[in-house]
Amino acid sequence: MVRTPCPLLLLLLLLLLPLLHLSAATPEPCEIDDDDVRCVCNFTDPEPEWSSALQCMSALEVEIHGGGRSLQQFVRFADTNPKEYVDLVKALRLRRLTVGTAQVPAPLLVAILRGFGSSRLRELTLKDLEVTGMMPLPPLDNIGPALSTLSLHNVSWATGDAWLAKLQQWLKPGLRELSVAQSHSLAFRCADLRTFSSLRTLDLSDNPALGERGLAAALCPNKFPVLQELTLRNAGMETPSGVCAALAAAGVKPQHLDLSHNSLRSVTQGAPACIWPSTLSSLNLSFAGLEQVPQGLPAELSVLDLSCNRLHRMPRPEELPKVTSLTLDGNPFLEPDASKYQEVPNSGVVPASACSALALGMSGTVVLLQGAGALA
Repeated sequence: MVRTPCPLLLLLLLLLLPLLHLSAATPEPCEIDDDDVRCVCNFTDPEPEWSSALQCMSALEVEIHGGGRSLQQFVRFADTNPKEYVDLVKALRLRRLTVGTAQVPAPLLVAILRGFGSSRLRELTLKDLEVTGMMPLPPLDNIGPALSTLSLHNVSWATGDAWLAKLQQWLKPGLRELSVAQSHSLAFRCADLRTFSSLRTLDLSDNPALGERGLAAALCPNKFPVLQELTLRNAGMETPSGVCAALAAAGVKPQHLDLSHNSLRSVTQGAPACIWPSTLSSLNLSFAGLEQVPQGLPAELSVLDLSCNRLHRMPRPEELPKVTSLTLDGNPFLEPDASKYQEVPNSGVVPASACSALALGMSGTVVLLQGAGALA
């Protein structure tokens, strides 16, 4: 008896031969490019031809979208022993995988992770997913892949605030980049979270409800010891000094901080002075609605971006940190002609593209998506 294959690439591979079920009369929902590099599957048909995903086996990058349906029917495959197909998984060229638009039982998700434990998969994106049920405890061996990049966009978890700690248990150490957007919960259970000993980049953009208190809860103390880049576009930040306080409380010392696309105030009345991390060399305050330079900025910066704000005059020297690269274009006091830049000798001001008023307060990702929608 031929079983119906599951919609996710791994589970198609688990039982590759017995699940082979192709139909020439049914349009295939998966398409692979001529170079066998990228394969995209959209299972939107009421009775999808899941086995079409088999053609993605030779691809380096795979996207699989489940059409918003529940994948509960495939939980029976979750107990398959990864040792039965380890040679097949090792032979895959797959480096980047995106799984989206589905309701995924937690045991099925961890089966996918465990199955890719012996693969060359390095970048995983989960997008528009609802993970149902509790995450099982990982075994002593045969855990998930050695990812370098993990991106989570609009993923909800039945495990609530414990979701990151539970997910972390199924990944090998060594994660270097973590992006969490449109999250339902960023108040992590710090006591259960392991140290991200290799994480260099943390992106919490497009979480407008996060705010500075939420940031302090998300930046668990001593869990991000080597973090170099922190991105907080459109994340509900209110003042640079409030972000500084959150960094100080968590002991996080990034080199690059992006606070663009937040509606920032220049100063918080009555707030105590905050000492910025000495490591901070680059600060992005573009698209922040600023009418004046915020007070209490780091005294020594290499790069400061104040472009696309509402500055009505040239900032005074005492208002600015000593930087080697200062970007001020897109503010009302600057005319769109190059001679204006010449009025500030040796300022390091860098011209850039024109600013869109519609982009103010939104991250670059959101703006790009809206632009793509307008062209569709």
